[in-house]
Amino acid sequence: MAPTVLLIEDELILSEVIKDFFENDGYSVLTAQDGKEGLQSFCDHKVDIVILDIMMPETDGWSVCRRIRKHSDVPVIIVTARDEDEDTLLGFELGADDYVTKPFNPSILVARAKALLKRGKSSSKKESLLEIEGIEIDFSSRTLKVDGKEIRLTHTEFEILSYLMMNRGRVMKREAIADHVWNYDFFGDDRAINTHISNLRNKIGDKGKYIQTIIRSGYIFEVSK
Repeated sequence: MAPTVLLIEDELILSEVIKDFFENDGYSVLTAQDGKEGLQSFCDHKVDIVILDIMMPETDGWSVCRRIRKHSDVPVIIVTARDEDEDTLLGFELGADDYVTKPFNPSILVARAKALLKRGKSSSKKESLLEIEGIEIDFSSRTLKVDGKEIRLTHTEFEILSYLMMNRGRVMKREAIADHVWNYDFFGDDRAINTHISNLRNKIGDKGKYIQTIIRSGYIFEVSK
C-alpha cells in the first residue's frame, strides 16, 4: 500500500505542486489548507508522514506539531518561509523530524520524506532488542522502555538514541550523527542535533546522564562503572 502523506499548506498553488510531485512518486496525498482542517484530517485518517507549513490561518504549524506529538510519533517535516535558526530550533523542540525552507524544489521535499520513511522501515526489520542499564530499545516496534516504562520518541530521537547506544563507548561526531539520521547532507546548525539530544535527555530522565557531550566533537553513550 502506498504511504499516505498529509500536506497541511495554505498556499493553494504550492500545495497542488507538492501534491503532484508526491503522487507522481507513488504516494497517496491528503491536503488541508489550515491547521484546524489539518488536525481533523490527521485524526480521521491513517497518515504515514506530515508535511506541515508554519504560517497558516486558524491554527499555526507550531500548535499543530505540538498537538500531533501528544498522540503520535509520525514523522513531521516543517515547511517555513522564515529562514531563522530560532524557528528551526523551535520546530525541533516541538518534535519535528526535519525542515525545509521556502522556496524549495519539491523533489527535494519528496526525497527527504522518502528518507524518513525508509529509515523507519529499515529499523523495523531488525527483530532484536538492545538493552543497556534499563534503557531498552525494540527495533521491531521502534519503541523505547526505560526501567520498564514506555517512553514516546519521535523518529529522529529514536534514531539518535539507538545510534549512540549501538556505538556505546565511541565518540560520535555531530556530522556522523546527522548523516545517519537524515541520510543526506545536512546543512543545519549544530544546534539542531543539540536540541534533539536535549529532548532525549529530558525524556529518559536520570538515564540522560549516559549521553555525554564531548566538547567541540560530538556525543558518546557511556555508562560509568
